[in-house]
Amino acid sequence: MDRLEYFKSLLEKSPDNPMVHYSLGLEYYKRQEYEKAIEHLNRYLELQEDEGAVYRTLAKCYEELGEFQKAIEVLEEGIRQAMKYNHPSMAQEYQQWIEELKNMSF
Repeated sequence: MDRLEYFKSLLEKSPDNPMVHYSLGLEYYKRQEYEKAIEHLNRYLELQEDEGAVYRTLAKCYEELGEFQKAIEVLEEGIRQAMKYNHPSMAQEYQQWIEELKNMSF
């Protein structure tokens, strides 16, 4: 059983486990199945507050799909979370990425 199948089996047993959704999101991201990754990463965020790191993967999914404005919105939320949990370098990274995305989206 590969990792994706393993996490899917865990999801059947525990559909509201945030870490299972996070893990599925990462596995789908690695497979470039961005819509499915987005679905699980958003579910993770509905179930659990994150310090900011998950927003990187979520924004990358939207960027890969060409949804630059949505990626910017995700990164803005990531900045808020990063600052809330005292991760200023992460917030700075996200701010720089937002500037790059703004240039790409026009």
